[in-house]
Amino acid sequence: MNELPSLTGAQRTKLRGLGQVLGDSLRIGRQGPTPALFGELNRQLDTRELVKVRFESADRDERAALCERMAAETPCLCVGSVGRTALFYRPHPDAAKRQVLPA
Repeated sequence: MNELPSLTGAQRTKLRGLGQVLGDSLRIGRQGPTPALFGELNRQLDTRELVKVRFESADRDERAALCERMAAETPCLCVGSVGRTALFYRPHPDAAKRQVLPA
């Protein structure tokens, strides 16, 4: 996997705007993130590049820690989190196939 790019403020803003119309595609319950969840997040990032995750039962500090852990283990970038949702981004490795932020 290539190194994750650093995003400009404008790119992060664009991604958060795109994320507002996305439905949450993954939900994390009381068990927290499981290996199956990480696998599914990886799969969705490979196909969609931008994934919205909903935390069902975690307080603010727990959600922040979970976002950091998920971004580190997947690897991807957490481009924003509001309330109980977080938005994760990983560009497609093939620049020609990038849909969200074209090269």
